[in-house]
Amino acid sequence: MRGLRRWWDGTAGGLPATFWYLWAGLLVNRAGAFAVLFLSLYLTAARGASESLAGAVVGAYGAGGAVGVLLGGVLADRWGRRATLLAAHLAAAGLMVGLAFSRHLAVIAALAALVGIAHSMPSPAFVAAIVDVVPEHRRSRAFNLQFWAFNLGMAVASLLAGLLAEASFLALFLVDAAATLAAAVLIAWKVPETLPHRRTGPTGSRPDQAGAGRAAGEPVAAGTRTVGEPVAAGTRTVGEPVAAGAGRSRPPGLHTALTDRTFLVFVGLTFVLAVLTMQTSTIMPLAMRADSLSPSAYGTVVALGGALIVVGQLFVPGLIDRRRAHRVLALSTGLLAVGFGALAVADQLWVYLAAAVVWTVGSMLAAPPNAQINADLAPPELRARYQSVFYLTFPAASFVAPTLGGVSLQYLGERHWLVVAALGLLAAGGHLLAGPSRERRVAARQVAAPTRASQPVG
Repeated sequence: MRGLRRWWDGTAGGLPATFWYLWAGLLVNRAGAFAVLFLSLYLTAARGASESLAGAVVGAYGAGGAVGVLLGGVLADRWGRRATLLAAHLAAAGLMVGLAFSRHLAVIAALAALVGIAHSMPSPAFVAAIVDVVPEHRRSRAFNLQFWAFNLGMAVASLLAGLLAEASFLALFLVDAAATLAAAVLIAWKVPETLPHRRTGPTGSRPDQAGAGRAAGEPVAAGTRTVGEPVAAGTRTVGEPVAAGAGRSRPPGLHTALTDRTFLVFVGLTFVLAVLTMQTSTIMPLAMRADSLSPSAYGTVVALGGALIVVGQLFVPGLIDRRRAHRVLALSTGLLAVGFGALAVADQLWVYLAAAVVWTVGSMLAAPPNAQINADLAPPELRARYQSVFYLTFPAASFVAPTLGGVSLQYLGERHWLVVAALGLLAAGGHLLAGPSRERRVAARQVAAPTRASQPVG
């Protein structure tokens, strides 16, 4: 019993109540977001659309997702995390009701694009809010639990979608809308605004330390230093906004993230990881069919990966805590490379299953440090914008992986998996090379933070 208690404390202990409400909102959000899983089937079976037209409509949803992550990041930094989450959930619920009763394909396509925007907007706000309220030394376990909730919710969504689609497509959309509305009610009821400058007390007072969720060593939000007070030499890190009057021609914004070279290198390496991960849903089914394996065999491989994440993700913090993040990411990307590379010799189900274990472990190890590094590199006042650029890697990978992967599989055959493995190994090497400079930047900011924190506030 004592060992179980230690495991629980190391996995989920010490996290504030607001985090758990955000976690529950994310779980409900993902468990309820199942209608899109059957959108192409709905279009072909119930609306008489061709396969190509159905694919175009689903593609419109994906394009909307790319817009949604950027819009969600900007709004979360301007409006606030809570306001963005509520707006996105309420819009998604209303649009899903519209999809349930729409009959014209043009209207359905337009609504699908808007649903894509609404579904993607919460992602940067969720993560930025978690960073706002969770102390730095506990963020790794928070991100691990976030990844676990996301996958647990997707597993529940897949099960519910199959049952509802067999009963009624109308019920599929309406229950989705109801679940999204339930997530909005939970957020409105229990989640306060966490945007740093919205949390500050009356003029001249410091934010309450317990409520602000700022860990020691985290930079003070913009606006807390007396105007005109000089910044100590060498205390500003790359990507951190310059104080007012210091010669900056543009205010900090989305362009700050898009011109932050250290951050963009990290985003590029994450994009490679996303391309590797997308192989399971885009190229692997084609390879298994070429090996004369049935669709049920593919379902078994996917189900195994989902089960491993749901059961095993809670044990990841104990494996990676106190280990340098770039080395964990190099190992995880290397495992993905080895797992997918093994498919070059796979022609039986057991080989696919064994390979799935390897690449799933890689994905599990990658989730917490990926989110942690993203949080560490972002200036506090631009957290959501940095999150939005980071999340662009996933819709981009969902386009690149099937487009280039299909061509590669057609012309290279099983050698396609060797190319995938080589790409993964290069990315693993990239993490080993880029990691130390990322860590020096984070360390410089942490050293500078006490200097700024000790300065008088206006």
